Amino acid sequence: MTTQSQPVATESIELAITGMTCASCANRIERKLNKLDGVTATVNYATEKAKVTYPEDMTPDDLVDVVEQAGYGARLPRPPVEKADGDAVVESDPVAALRRRLIVSAVLTVPVIAMAMIPALQFTNWQWLSLTLAAPVVVWGAWPFHKAAWTNLRHGTSTMDTLVSLGTLAAFGWSIYALFWGTAGTPGMTHPFEFVIERGDGSGNIYLEAAAGVTTFILAGRYFEQRSKRRAGAALHALLELGAKDVAVLGPDGVTENRVPVEQLAVGDLFVVRPGEKIATDGVIERGTSAVDASMLTGESVPVEVGVGDTVVGGTVDVGGRLVVRATRVGSDTQLAQMAKLVEDAQNGKAEVQRLADRISGIFVPIVLLIAAGTLGFWLGTGNGAAAAFTAAVAVLIIACPCALGLATPTALMVGTGRGAQLGILIKGPEVLESTRSVDTVVLDKTGTITTGRMTLREVVADDGEDAADVLRYAGALESASEHPIARAISEAATAKHGPLPEVEDFTNIEGLGVQGMIVDGDAGRAVLVGRPTLLADWSQRLSDRLQHAFEEAQQTGGTAVAVGWDGKARGIVVVADAVKPTSARAVAELRELGLRPILLTGDNAAVAREVAAEVGIDEADVIADVLPTGKVDVVERLQRDGKVVAMVGDGVNDAAALAKADLGLAMGTGTDVAIEASDLTLVRGDLLVAVDAIRLSRRTLSTIKGNLFWAFAYNVAALPLAAAGLLNPMLAGAAMAFSSVFVVSNSLRLRRFRAHAA
Repeated sequence: MTTQSQPVATESIELAITGMTCASCANRIERKLNKLDGVTATVNYATEKAKVTYPEDMTPDDLVDVVEQAGYGARLPRPPVEKADGDAVVESDPVAALRRRLIVSAVLTVPVIAMAMIPALQFTNWQWLSLTLAAPVVVWGAWPFHKAAWTNLRHGTSTMDTLVSLGTLAAFGWSIYALFWGTAGTPGMTHPFEFVIERGDGSGNIYLEAAAGVTTFILAGRYFEQRSKRRAGAALHALLELGAKDVAVLGPDGVTENRVPVEQLAVGDLFVVRPGEKIATDGVIERGTSAVDASMLTGESVPVEVGVGDTVVGGTVDVGGRLVVRATRVGSDTQLAQMAKLVEDAQNGKAEVQRLADRISGIFVPIVLLIAAGTLGFWLGTGNGAAAAFTAAVAVLIIACPCALGLATPTALMVGTGRGAQLGILIKGPEVLESTRSVDTVVLDKTGTITTGRMTLREVVADDGEDAADVLRYAGALESASEHPIARAISEAATAKHGPLPEVEDFTNIEGLGVQGMIVDGDAGRAVLVGRPTLLADWSQRLSDRLQHAFEEAQQTGGTAVAVGWDGKARGIVVVADAVKPTSARAVAELRELGLRPILLTGDNAAVAREVAAEVGIDEADVIADVLPTGKVDVVERLQRDGKVVAMVGDGVNDAAALAKADLGLAMGTGTDVAIEASDLTLVRGDLLVAVDAIRLSRRTLSTIKGNLFWAFAYNVAALPLAAAGLLNPMLAGAAMAFSSVFVVSNSLRLRRFRAHAA
C-alpha cells in the first residue's frame, strides 16, 4: 500500500532588494534563492523586488540572510515612518544620491581631463592638482563599481563593473606610484604632445584623466538607466489611483447619505452614484438605470446601458442617471485591484535582457587579467627588471579600461531617444531595444489603437421621401441636451454639418430608451423622438423595412444606431461608430514589411472585430474577440509558449497587464497613464504608424549600440599588444582613447538623421 505525499504548505513574500547594478546581479540572487529546498523565487532588476514562495518551516529572515550572503541587501517593504507631528519620513532616494555622485564627479573630472590633454594648461606642479581632483572621483565617485567588483570577485564572476574598477584603480594606482616614487611628481613635468611608440619604465607617466573620465562617463550612463528604472512601479500606483476616493453610503433608512472614505465601505453596504461620478466598488444595481463608461476596464468606447440587477465595476464612470448600488466586493477583491495584481505579476515575470556590455565583459575581463599576468611573467622571466615588467602589466589594465565602452550605450541611447522624442516616440531604457530585434508578432488592441476610441457619425439613413439633413438636424438638436456620449457624437456631427441647431423645448430623458422634446424650426414645431426603436414603437412610429434593414446592418457592423421620428412617423436612423484611424491600414501593411504578423485583440464582439480587421488588412484568422483583460494576458502568454516573440500595442487600463507581459509593450500616448507606465515604448501621437517608426528606430539604435561596442572593444584588442610590449606613452594612449570615444559619439549622432514614415 502506497501513501501519497502531502503537499508542503507554502507562504509568499515580496522582498525589496538593494545593491543590484545590472541584470546579472538579479540572476545571481535568483539562483541563490532557488537553491534552497522548497523555494521558488523571481527577482526583477527593474522593480528591485523578489517574489519568493517558501515552505512554512522557513522564515523571511532566512531568505534575507541568503541574499546578504550573496553580497546584496534585502528587506520587507515598509511604509514611510511617521514623525511625531504625523508627517511621513521619506526614505532616501537612490537616484538622487547617484545624481549627486555624478555631478560632483563631473565637476572634478573636467579640469583633470583638460590639463592632461592641453599642454598649455600644464603649469608647474599641475599634476598634483590633478591628483587632488581625481582622488575623490576614483575613490568616492567609483565606489559603487568597486563594491560591485568585490561582490563579483567573491562569487567568481565579472561584469562591466569589474572592468571599470580594475581599469580605474590600475590607472590611479600607477599614477600614485609615478608621482611619489617615479619622476612624474617633479616640478615642470608635462605630457608632451607627441605620438611616439617607445619602450620606457612608465615612472614619468600618469593616467589620472583616464581614471576620473571613465568613472564619470560610466556614472552618467548608470544615472540615466536608474532614472528610467525607478518608474517601473508607477503603473501600479496609477492604476490604483483610478478608483474613487470617497463614497456616499445610504443609512439604515435608505434615504440618509453619509460620505465616507472608500476604504470604510463594506460588503452589503448600499451607496449612491450620481452622473459623472466614479463607481466606488464592484456591486449590483438595486435602484435606477443609467449608462456606464467602462472604457477604463474594457477599452471599448460605447457606454454600457445598465439597470436593476446588473453588475457594475469599481472605477467605471456613471454617465447617465442616479444609481443605488449594493457593494459585493471591496478592497483587494475588486476587479480593479485584481487588474493591479495582474500588472505587477506581469512586470515581475518579465525577463530583463542582460546588458550587452556585461555579456562581453564577462569574457573580456578574464582575458585581460590573463594577458596582464602573462605580460608580468614574461618581462620578469626575460630579466628586464621589475619596473619594466610592472609598467607593461599595468599598461594592459589601463588600456583595457572602457572609456569608449562607457560611452557606447548611453550616447546611442541619448541620441536615439532624443530623435524618438522629436517623432513622438519615448523609449524607456536600453533593455527595451533588444526586444525589438527579435519580435515577430504584434498584437493590436482595437479601440484607441486601430480606431479613434470615440464615437463619431458614420452615416444617416432617411426613409423614402425624407430629408437626411432634417433627420440629423432634429436628432442633433434634441441630443444636445443630453450628456450621453452617443448623444454628444450626434450633436457635434449635426452642428459641424449644418451649423446652429433648432431650439428644444420640453426636453425629457426616458431612462434606458431615449429622449423626446419639441423642436422649434422656424415657424414650425415638431414633437421629436430619438432613441431605441421600442421608444418610437410606443408612440406608434415603427421602422419601415428600409430603416429596419439599415438598423440591423449598422448593429452587425459595429455601429450604434438610434431611430429618429416626428409627427407620428419614423423618419430615419443615425449611425455612430468608433471610426478606424486613417493611417491604420498603412501601418498594418508596414508592420508586415518589417516581418511582423499583426493580430487584432479586442474585448468587442466578433462581428465588429472582423469588420475592423478587414478594413485595415488583418487576416480573419488573426482576429481574437470578446476578450477580458485577464484574457489578453492569456493570449500573450499563449503566443509566447508557441515560440513567438510578442509586441503588444494598446492604450487602455485593460491593456496594461498585457503590455507588461509582452516582450515589447507599446502604449499609445493618448491612452491611460497605467498603460503608458506598463509599456516599454510610448507613442505620443497616438498614431499606429508611429508604432512602425518606433520599432524601426529601436532596431537602428540597437544596431548603433552594437557597432559602438564592437569598435570600443576593437580599440582595446588592437592596443593590448602594444601595452603588453611596453610601447605605450601617455599621449598615444590618451589619443587612442580620445579617438575611440569620438568615433563612438560620431557613430551615435548618425541617429539624428533617422527619418520616420509618419513624419
